[in-house]
Amino acid sequence: MKLLSGAFVAVLAGLAAPDAQMPARAFPLQGTWSLVAADKILPDGRATRDYGENPKGRLVVDDKGRYSLQIFKSERPRFASDSKADGSAGEFKSAVMGSSTHYGAMTIDQGAGVLAFSIEGSSFPNWEGTTQKRRYTFDGAQLRYEVPPRADGSIPVSVWRRLD
Repeated sequence: MKLLSGAFVAVLAGLAAPDAQMPARAFPLQGTWSLVAADKILPDGRATRDYGENPKGRLVVDDKGRYSLQIFKSERPRFASDSKADGSAGEFKSAVMGSSTHYGAMTIDQGAGVLAFSIEGSSFPNWEGTTQKRRYTFDGAQLRYEVPPRADGSIPVSVWRRLD
């Protein structure tokens, strides 16, 4: 009887324990992602490459939604000098226009299909301290989102494939 009473008390104690024993749900986009495409949709509906034929990129998201994102045009020319400080105006322009990097925290509204980047730091300083929303689709292995239209009416589209 003592064994049965002890087991009953143990079960009750387990039921009364706080939910802290349950593992926290990880952020749905947690993981490491590789860039598949960095395109843009033109105002006439045609799609074209935005970062060259073979863009390179990485998106890393932790279990809380903190992220780091880098996109690079694959055709960026190397600087003539091995010193970044000695680049020409054209080399600097190509390096800046051929890359997009930022980090911060992201949230998702699955019902609305909206991914929001709260940008803490960016290669484009005007984005720092902003929150940018993007329409997205996600199937578990692939993430696709559209950036709000640019001044010329084109809509950048990024497609990522989960690596892990």
